[in-house]
Amino acid sequence: MTAMQRSVVLRRRPVGEPDASDFEIAESLVPTPGAGEVVTRTIWLSIDPYMRGRLWDRPSYAAPVQIGEVMTGETVGEVVASAHPGFAAGDVVLGARGWQSHCVSQGSALTKLDRHAAPLQANLGVLGMPGTTAYSGMKDIGLVKPGETVVISAASGAVGSVAGQLAKRAGARVIGIAGGPDKCLWVQETLRFDDCIDHRVPHLGRALAEACPNGIDVYFENVGGDVQAAAFALLNPFARVIMCGMVAQYNETTPPPGPNLGFVVGKRVHIEGLIVTDKPERFGEWRALASPWVKGGSLHYRETVIDGLENAPQALQMVLSGGNFGKMLVRVGPDHA
Repeated sequence: MTAMQRSVVLRRRPVGEPDASDFEIAESLVPTPGAGEVVTRTIWLSIDPYMRGRLWDRPSYAAPVQIGEVMTGETVGEVVASAHPGFAAGDVVLGARGWQSHCVSQGSALTKLDRHAAPLQANLGVLGMPGTTAYSGMKDIGLVKPGETVVISAASGAVGSVAGQLAKRAGARVIGIAGGPDKCLWVQETLRFDDCIDHRVPHLGRALAEACPNGIDVYFENVGGDVQAAAFALLNPFARVIMCGMVAQYNETTPPPGPNLGFVVGKRVHIEGLIVTDKPERFGEWRALASPWVKGGSLHYRETVIDGLENAPQALQMVLSGGNFGKMLVRVGPDHA
């Protein structure tokens, strides 16, 4: 029987929150690899907040997904056919892209994984792009010093949880902001942050000020909106702000009015946007540094898993609404090993 490939393609551009009806399933024959190409069968699919930006038809640092095109997303998969000398059937690789059961990729874009180094899906989360984002943000922008106060928004998420743990390793006092008592409890008890504030409390600014009596020296921004406003009000002179994401605003058709940034001059605040692919060298650095921590259990992470490629739109909805806990993953197919 001829093998078929299932793909999730963009049917129409969402207005506001994405809906499952904005996507559709397409089927085609599993491709045959050309010279230098590799075909993989997807095991794990990563779902990340940046994907909402790919659904807008507007200029950005990466091209939008076109109508009828396969939705983008990084995967871990098993090689089923290879025309590249560096890969053979049965290898497990990172880097193939697409919400699809099978991906054809240039072998040069793939990284062969060691099955025994960590759970395969960890290469999409704590050891992958989210973990590397946290590492690059802290290494290149945060520059945390012992004794400083660091605030992490979305502290239980795939990026924030790692960023805060790195700040603790650097000797900082770390305050998390998360959504709900369960997430806050995990951030404090497992990640060992010094405090964690539920962003749903009635007076967020007051609660954050009480948790940061000496102000904020480093702020890792993942959320935007009211959380950002509360943190910005407490920034110290020479504070560093890592602008990683603003998930609370991704579904807005019109961006909300920005804060008055006049204080940036007087306080000499350093604010820098972070796109982790600008520093590709950080990926290998981080994997080498963090793999022993993950294997030894000293670097903690959480995952939310949904089964079935057809449920990827639902997984994206959960990420954008805060319904996930930790890294959001779709299990597309079995790991036969």
